[in-house]
Amino acid sequence: MDGTPQEITTLVGREVYSNNGVYVGEVEDVRLDLDQEVVTGLALAELNRELFEGRIQRGKGVLIPYRWVRAVGDVILINDVIERLKQPEEETEIAV
Repeated sequence: MDGTPQEITTLVGREVYSNNGVYVGEVEDVRLDLDQEVVTGLALAELNRELFEGRIQRGKGVLIPYRWVRAVGDVILINDVIERLKQPEEETEIAV
C-alpha cells in the first residue's frame, strides 16, 4: 500500500493467508479500539478446515490479533503463528 489512509471496511471480505501461503480464512469483521482509533483484530470466517478442525465449533469464527498482520494488499498476510496450530507439540531433548 502507498501509505494513504484506507477505509477500514476495505478489509472486510479479503482473504487471509499466512506468510507461507497457507489459506487461513476471510475477514468478516474488524475489532477496533475506539479510544486509540486503531484496528486491534480481524474476525475471520470461511476458515481453513484443516487448520481449525477440532478446535473451533462449526459455524464459529476466530479473532486474529492485528499485530500478526504483516501486509495488507489484495490479500492479507499474517505471521505463520497460525500454522503452528496444525503441528503437534514436539518434545524437546535436553543434553546432559
